[in-house]
Amino acid sequence: MHYPIGLLFDLLASSSPLPWNITVHFKSFPEKDLLHCPSKDVIEAHFMSCMKEADALKHKSQVINEMQKKDHKQLWMGLQNDRFDQFWAINRKLMEYPAEENGFRYIPFRIYQTTTERPFIQKLFRPVAADGQLHTLGDLLKEVCPSAIAPEDGEKKNQVMIHGIEPMLETPLQWLSEHLSYPDNFLHISIIPQPTD
Repeated sequence: MHYPIGLLFDLLASSSPLPWNITVHFKSFPEKDLLHCPSKDVIEAHFMSCMKEADALKHKSQVINEMQKKDHKQLWMGLQNDRFDQFWAINRKLMEYPAEENGFRYIPFRIYQTTTERPFIQKLFRPVAADGQLHTLGDLLKEVCPSAIAPEDGEKKNQVMIHGIEPMLETPLQWLSEHLSYPDNFLHISIIPQPTD
């Protein structure tokens, strides 16, 4: 429950036919596998914690700290009530950066793999190289998860998925972060085995 539904679909069922059938169990909660959220307040606190973490990476927490409590509430209520305009009116501030900086300080991302026990990979990664060139999704994967990329002369063994699509490795990471981040402002990247069919 603490992972976005789109991420779960990418990781567990992206090759399944749609609509995705979900079975909900009301007994024997899997405490080892899922974060237990006994109330809406706990879910809201978890969401706001993720938002604050993402802003710390992008803006040194300056944007979220300048917001008022009502702005934080508007973010949550917009998300909870499926009111995009209400959510975006506040969230767009978290997606902006000064033009002279060419991007965020660091990209908030998490890489998930179905083939490891580790829940996800998260490291500091700048969207712009020291020489001013924009880093790409391929640059991120080469540094953080090199096994995800096929060698130039080798067979492709993995698919890199974000929101159910496989973006090109040449896509600038800053663009991906601005346009494909989940509501928590993280770029959730799934690495799954290449389908055989």
